Amino acid sequence: MNVHDPSSASDQSLSSHDELRILIKDCIALSRASQKKLYERYAPAAYGIVRKYVPNNEAIAKEILNDAFFKVFRDLHQYSFQGAFEGWIRRIVIHAVSDHMRRNVKADRTVREVTSEDAWINSEPVENLSHKELLQIIETLPDAQRAVFNLFVFENYSHKEIAEMLNMQQNNCRWHLNDARRRLKEKINALIKK
Repeated sequence: MNVHDPSSASDQSLSSHDELRILIKDCIALSRASQKKLYERYAPAAYGIVRKYVPNNEAIAKEILNDAFFKVFRDLHQYSFQGAFEGWIRRIVIHAVSDHMRRNVKADRTVREVTSEDAWINSEPVENLSHKELLQIIETLPDAQRAVFNLFVFENYSHKEIAEMLNMQQNNCRWHLNDARRRLKEKINALIKK
């Protein structure tokens, strides 16, 4: 007699792709259990992204995370299964962060000039720092510089895209990036000289 054993090797479990399709379908159908499962699976990474931009205010970071997941659930029907789901969520989180920055970071309307020496940084001291030390230094930047730096360096947005996201002129975006680099250079040099 052949008894069906769910743990047998002949049974194929659902692939992670199929599992994700089912989870998303159930979330769209407003299954609270599925929404909770999706949130618990993807919120920690999303929160890590938010904290890069809002490192010193947990309440605001959680508010941005909630805004992002509201948009994830609202727009879930638009996910086309083309590309990684994590990347799709990441874009929504970045836009939630930029929405917050646009509303709350004081807009600097002064057009600033960028000089070539502003942008140059000797990378040798940076190579001697751990990832954690570098992130801690980035957290000390003013909001606008930190946002522009993170969007440009970690998210690979162009100055044009960042300027649109943060409602600033492209030249100011470049200035904020270069000012962030200058500040980081000073902080790294001070740390290394200790």
